[in-house]
Amino acid sequence: MKKQQQNSGDRALDAILRPKLWDEFIGQNTVKRSLRIMLDSAKKRNAVCDHILFFGPSGVGKTTLASLIADELSGKITQTSGPAIKKTGDIAALLTNLEENEILFIDEIHRMNKQVEEMLYPAMESQKINLIVGKGISARNLELKLPRFTLIAATTKPSLISSPLRNRFGAINHLDFYEDKEIQQIIRRSSDLLHIKIQLPATEILAKASRATPRIANRILKRTWDLAVVNDLNEITKDLAQESLRILSIDKFGLEWADRKLMESIIKKYQGGPVGIQTLAAALNEERETIEQVYEPYLLKIGFLERTPRGRIATPTAKEYFS
Repeated sequence: MKKQQQNSGDRALDAILRPKLWDEFIGQNTVKRSLRIMLDSAKKRNAVCDHILFFGPSGVGKTTLASLIADELSGKITQTSGPAIKKTGDIAALLTNLEENEILFIDEIHRMNKQVEEMLYPAMESQKINLIVGKGISARNLELKLPRFTLIAATTKPSLISSPLRNRFGAINHLDFYEDKEIQQIIRRSSDLLHIKIQLPATEILAKASRATPRIANRILKRTWDLAVVNDLNEITKDLAQESLRILSIDKFGLEWADRKLMESIIKKYQGGPVGIQTLAAALNEERETIEQVYEPYLLKIGFLERTPRGRIATPTAKEYFS
């Protein structure tokens, strides 16, 4: 029960921290500028906004941008995910229940099955779907018209989206990792919203350990504030921030236990590589997808890891750090 209450409390805090206005959304300036032009044009023409695809690492703002777009256009949004849409009947129910100008947001769209994906094609192009009613020789095709809607999709693996589906999006935007200064801005904004006092050196330490990701920055900030509360402190200091990272087993680069285990395996067990991803997954007892989606993107960004045709290689920088 206590764990459920804590999770519920964290979700409530996450809702508070999520930007509600465009000016509150920090970073991703190129994407925001492109979206603003697209939205303003659609509103001036009184036209439905074209379909939008976001791709990039987890926690960089794809869902938040979808919500901001919905607020800008109609205030209505239906959210789901690729794995949740298992049958063509599921997507048909979602589409037919949409209201005029509503946003349909599908997260992890790369995990939708092919039959569902094919039903989306006519819906995206001409606001209609085709259903087969009946069986055998009595079966007939039923065409249903849909209200005007905008599909916003998000994925961490754009290469797994088929070309026919990808080509039906009018805008494809890449959301990248954040700069350190942007993460510091996000931490300061979040601390103000949560009425947390935090010193500038502590902000810098937490930002550097946040893996260039706003979601992680907010999580570390909340756990560090928990430590301050437990110790009857009314401010997050540099020393408290460092102690919090030690307790969370996060180093100054934001690497956690699993990241270090992966890098140490490559360096010590496989002499720095190259080592194949399947071999690495077996050695770590991890799913290949977890390594590729959770650990590798940030390790590649900070220059600790290289992907080659022969396998993964630890860079000289990584070898020096882990020695």
